[in-house]
Amino acid sequence: MTNLVQLKRPAHSVAVAAEPDEETRTVVMNFLEGRRTLSRDELRDNDITRYQVTKFYQEQIRKSGYFEQLKHIVEPSLQEFQSPGRLDTSGEGDNTVVPGLQHKYKQTGLLLVTDRCASYCRYCFRKRIVGKTSDEIAPDYWEVAEYIRAHPEMNNVLLSGGDPFVLSTEKLHRIMDHLLPIPHLTSIRFGTKTIAFYPPRFADPELPGLFERILKAGKTPLIVTHFDHIGEISEEAENNIKKLRGVGVQFLNQSVLLGKVNDDPKILADTFQKCHSIGTQPYYLFQGRPVKGASHFQVPLRRGVEIVREVNQRLAGIQKTFKYIMSHYTGKIEILDLGDDNRLYLRYHQCKHVEKIGKMFSRPYREGAYWLDDLTDDTQVVHRPEYISAVAS
Repeated sequence: MTNLVQLKRPAHSVAVAAEPDEETRTVVMNFLEGRRTLSRDELRDNDITRYQVTKFYQEQIRKSGYFEQLKHIVEPSLQEFQSPGRLDTSGEGDNTVVPGLQHKYKQTGLLLVTDRCASYCRYCFRKRIVGKTSDEIAPDYWEVAEYIRAHPEMNNVLLSGGDPFVLSTEKLHRIMDHLLPIPHLTSIRFGTKTIAFYPPRFADPELPGLFERILKAGKTPLIVTHFDHIGEISEEAENNIKKLRGVGVQFLNQSVLLGKVNDDPKILADTFQKCHSIGTQPYYLFQGRPVKGASHFQVPLRRGVEIVREVNQRLAGIQKTFKYIMSHYTGKIEILDLGDDNRLYLRYHQCKHVEKIGKMFSRPYREGAYWLDDLTDDTQVVHRPEYISAVAS
């Protein structure tokens, strides 16, 4: 896939402006805020994601009419140096059961198949892995399959990374060699933003055969696209989604709520309406995570709740299929509402401790909070049963 390489940039663009000087170990970079000369150690110590973007995506966002918003997804900013946080915000390391395979939720396996992406998002929550050579990527699919066989409660696997579609179709077939014979797996998911960054990948004439093979094995193939903004949805992406739906692939979409990018009810509603119209069901809207070097993308929880309310006011009932989710260390937490008692109401959508799934809880809201950990657990019994009934219904 020779198109998925780091591109030389025009003079007016904002990324790497010179090759590293091997003697001085410095890099000249053009950030959104201007050019800087930095040592390679500074970049490493601050976990600054490498710059890489496809020509297709650059052209798409420039002609979309939304370049001023979408440039923040791929262009480096000096804010990355001042963004506090952690590199593993949801306990992926703690839930790794064999190299490359995570088993946090009972029914689901998360399989990291590559540490590369077509382009690199500045808000990435796996900055510790992507664009690097990582030992968290599955080295032995036989070992992965043996673990899954021993855990019949696991009925689906999500291939992620990195992005599985930077791998060749032949490589994906070789991974399927290990997964498809497992009888209790009923679905295989592929998480990808390549559909936005380089949709020609999905025109590969060999790709339909991969999904037909999954179907013949009695399993459901799903692609979870990652469109954060309507301006990312190209005509070529639409056409390739339509073709793959024709061979039986189901499509879901997840987005991340991002400051300066899509923290606008109209933009998100337009994005979800567009996804719905092309057969890509809106699935999750994620609260931005407190990731080191990326936490400046976070939107306050109050504002997030207000945005989601307004988004739902703009959507038809059949388009309201997404959940506003915080992917927390303890589990996937659905953010329900901020009550007039100034408490944030939440519910576990997924949790390692299954007894918590579906249970509602609340925290007193603190202005400027971005994450569950910013809110105090006062351990009080919720005192507004009539409000809980209204939210739960």
